[in-house]
Amino acid sequence: MSQTLIAPSVLAADFANLQRDVEMINKSEADWFHIDIMDGVFVPNISFGMPVLRDIVKHATKTIDVHLMIVNPDQYIQTFADLGSNILTVHYEACTHLHRTLQAIKAAGMKAGVALNPHTPVSHLKDVIADIDLVCIMSVNPGFGGQSFIENTYQKVKELKQMITDAGAATKIEIDGGVTNKNAQQLKEAGADVLVAGSYVFRSEDPIATVAGLKELTK
Repeated sequence: MSQTLIAPSVLAADFANLQRDVEMINKSEADWFHIDIMDGVFVPNISFGMPVLRDIVKHATKTIDVHLMIVNPDQYIQTFADLGSNILTVHYEACTHLHRTLQAIKAAGMKAGVALNPHTPVSHLKDVIADIDLVCIMSVNPGFGGQSFIENTYQKVKELKQMITDAGAATKIEIDGGVTNKNAQQLKEAGADVLVAGSYVFRSEDPIATVAGLKELTK
């Protein structure tokens, strides 16, 4: 099995010292930057928008994994491509025409991701799984960092892994929410490929060592 990718969630960074925290991720063993864009409509919180993303991209030296928690994501696909996003993830629950949205993301030169809220079954993706590069399973309710991990996530990951295998797809599974050293290994064993960690990394005494610890656990 390949080593799990670690994607620190910039939402948990210190926004008054954003360049410092971006450079910390660059220096760490982290693989991706996970960037949450929230509109206050799809989720009950507003994070940051295009100017902040543009400035993060300016300093980041790793894959930019953008997670849109917004209504009507289609109208911003090209904008996020232009800003330098490598992966663009939209919510299943926000897309009326998911297949069309996935094709538009790929046409704009990005990898296409789909996020599922905790209550959304993975079976909803069966018909489009071969078109999805990344499925982001929300292991907390989207909108705020620092929440407790939802235990049913392990079962969802196993079901999704089986679906991907059955379809002969190369889709990666990402877990977003409540990831720590207590569940990282179990998530990898269930089939996760990418772990998003926010508060656990940024609120630790030594974020670089914390990332290294997650990498070590998921070898």
